[in-house]
Amino acid sequence: MDIPAKTGYLGIDVGSVSTNLVILDEHANVLAAIYRRTQGQPIKAVQEGLRELTDLLVNQEIEVRGVGATGSARHLTGIIVGADVVKNEITAHAVAASLVLPDVNTVLEIGGQDSKLIVLRDGIVTDFAMNSVCAAGTGSFLDHQSARLGIPIEDFGSYAVRSESPAHIAGRCSVFAESDMIHKQQVGIVVEDIIYGLCHALVRNYLNNLAKGKDIKSPVVFQGGVAANAGMKRAFEDALEIEVTVPVHHNVMGAIGSAVLAMELELEPGETNFKSFDVSDLVYETSTFNCNGCSNTCEIVRIKVDGKTLARWGGRCGKWENEDSPGAGKKKVHASVR
Repeated sequence: MDIPAKTGYLGIDVGSVSTNLVILDEHANVLAAIYRRTQGQPIKAVQEGLRELTDLLVNQEIEVRGVGATGSARHLTGIIVGADVVKNEITAHAVAASLVLPDVNTVLEIGGQDSKLIVLRDGIVTDFAMNSVCAAGTGSFLDHQSARLGIPIEDFGSYAVRSESPAHIAGRCSVFAESDMIHKQQVGIVVEDIIYGLCHALVRNYLNNLAKGKDIKSPVVFQGGVAANAGMKRAFEDALEIEVTVPVHHNVMGAIGSAVLAMELELEPGETNFKSFDVSDLVYETSTFNCNGCSNTCEIVRIKVDGKTLARWGGRCGKWENEDSPGAGKKKVHASVR
């Protein structure tokens, strides 16, 4: 007797540091999740992530009913896999947090290279702030200091929760923080207090940069890769005097949110744009050229499969992207095409 395939929804979040993929069932339960490094190659990261998903689901037959894409490379990802919905990270993270806590009012998100603060009221995003400029407000701040201390970043949380008195470390700049940390070591401050002090420094920097003028209310959800650090959760609770919830799948929440958005489309079987998991075996070629249509001289990235242009992006005005969008009509010919 044939066992019917399970309904699944694929969510993909491709950022500058990590590429995350999840498969949700029809009740939004996580069937499989992948967290991997992008390493400057988003297409390769997505393809390898899809292969890993198929390995995890080798004993299950999944019918993908919808696909969502988010992250800084969301448009490229959407083209590669055939996404049904493409949304920004703010929307995806807010949707995922609402899945964990339906009445969530504040989302704290810290990744390796950027951080976000999202304010929701009655399930709707009312305000947000992002930081992608200063490393002192992101996970790379702790990564750098862990290398300096010779302690794996994965162990930071266990050290921090043992601290009884966090050292005060200047955290507004990574350079100053390192200098201050060295001084604290030289005067005999124990490593647990230094590490917890670093967590407090990151929290102060985050709140000073992103929370000014924001109405932070409970319930609060903390997500992103840095949420794995129990010391960061404790430092946020100390600073906000509010209980902070860390979801089980905190490091792939953007992918979960994009999968939920695909689920909400309520597509019928066969309606999805998903190109199948076989896209992990396709060979993509990328190249660039400069558009001479105006003084901006934008650098356009072009992606091809088997010699056929699949998509172009990178221009300020969007004319090259529009050429390749579904339903764009007859393509115009531009002299600068190469």
